[in-house]
Amino acid sequence: MVDGIHDESSNEEPNTEPLGRLSILSYGSGHMLNDITSSCWFTYLLLFLTDVGLSPSNAAIVMLSGQVADAFTTIFVGELIDRFGHFKLWHAGGSILVAVSFSSVFGGCVPCKLLKSDSSSLETIGYSVFAAIFNVGWAITQVSHMAMVNCITLNPTSRVSLASCRNAFTMVANLALYAIALAVFTVFNNTESVNIMLQYRWIAYLSIFLGCCFVVVFLIGTKEPQLKKQMQSKNVSRISWAHWFKKTLYYQVALVYTLTRLITNVSQSLLAFYVINDLGMAPSSKASVPAIIYICSFIISVVLQEMKWSSWRIKSFFTIGAILWIFSGAGVFVLPSTLHYFMYALSVAIGAANALTTVTAISMESILVGEDLNGCAFVYGSLSFADKLSCGIALYALESYQVTPDVKSNCFLGITHSIPRLGLGLLPSVCAFISIVVTYTMDLQHRRSRHSIEEPLLE
Repeated sequence: MVDGIHDESSNEEPNTEPLGRLSILSYGSGHMLNDITSSCWFTYLLLFLTDVGLSPSNAAIVMLSGQVADAFTTIFVGELIDRFGHFKLWHAGGSILVAVSFSSVFGGCVPCKLLKSDSSSLETIGYSVFAAIFNVGWAITQVSHMAMVNCITLNPTSRVSLASCRNAFTMVANLALYAIALAVFTVFNNTESVNIMLQYRWIAYLSIFLGCCFVVVFLIGTKEPQLKKQMQSKNVSRISWAHWFKKTLYYQVALVYTLTRLITNVSQSLLAFYVINDLGMAPSSKASVPAIIYICSFIISVVLQEMKWSSWRIKSFFTIGAILWIFSGAGVFVLPSTLHYFMYALSVAIGAANALTTVTAISMESILVGEDLNGCAFVYGSLSFADKLSCGIALYALESYQVTPDVKSNCFLGITHSIPRLGLGLLPSVCAFISIVVTYTMDLQHRRSRHSIEEPLLE
């Protein structure tokens, strides 16, 4: 059914050549708006909602509503993109929705203002609605951007390079957010409710403006992928979902990618609580500690772009990153507040681990898709569905267990520790260990590809 995809016609030959730096950088900039708003979402949403008066359980409901909306949107958007293409159009539409809705998430409860009510139930519903709208736009942008990788080039090394560059821009986005946050927290340094709202509103507005600038760069500098159009002109049959469900590698990559995203998103969401409530660090640490993590991630991502790659090396580097997370998680789990300065050292290891696991996990997705381009959006969408849903459920469970923000410790599996300590220490270590086992069983050979992956990522 998909033999036409693999015809070695001469007009497809240019798509096998390594991409230039400008093309890769232009592509990488396209996810900046998503990345900077996502960083704000996972780092500060729960903290913001509890600061303005919501209970941890209600704050978790808001987070869960967004994650569920994101998860289901990825499936439908992936199917629509596979049917109709037009990646850049989907990307632009999703970016507009993100920009318009995100300011409302941190701008206060709109229904409460309209109805002049401060009911906690109405607050929860109001925040949840805008969280869901934001995540719908976010999912549209994410799936269209990720699915473009396999349709931009057939060169496997360039595909890894695109993933690595995308991750590097993710680090830039996160660093930009924490620079903005550090400046805002410094200017508005008291804890009155009005100032708390103003702090997060400025963070949201500045993040949106910066992200939109990079979206414009992407839309101008990146051409609509031609491989999809070539297949549509040849009337190549679209790959059914069952094609992927029959592949063992699909389930292996799905599990590893989901665990990787679970580690990074849950740890990012609970980091601010951990450094402030558990370690008793200064308020500025809400920005400085995450900034160190993303500086290290950025450096590692840049280094990865200059390396030669093979399937074995992708698995090896993922394993190294996962092992780093196991040891870092153990350190977080047992670190006493009297030694809180050691958190800066742990941040370095966490940053390196995040870059190694994220870049290689996304590269595994690209290897799974291979040259089956008529189903690439479904693969990215379905894996993102599992990622978003599992993350939302995990955060809801963790936050619901923490009854009040003042609770310092809870008993879980016979161990007395706080929820942030469990979510930032124990959960990532367990997920990292499972992902190592699954990665070891993978067969990541580049079947059907005529070109070796063992060449520099950038020419």
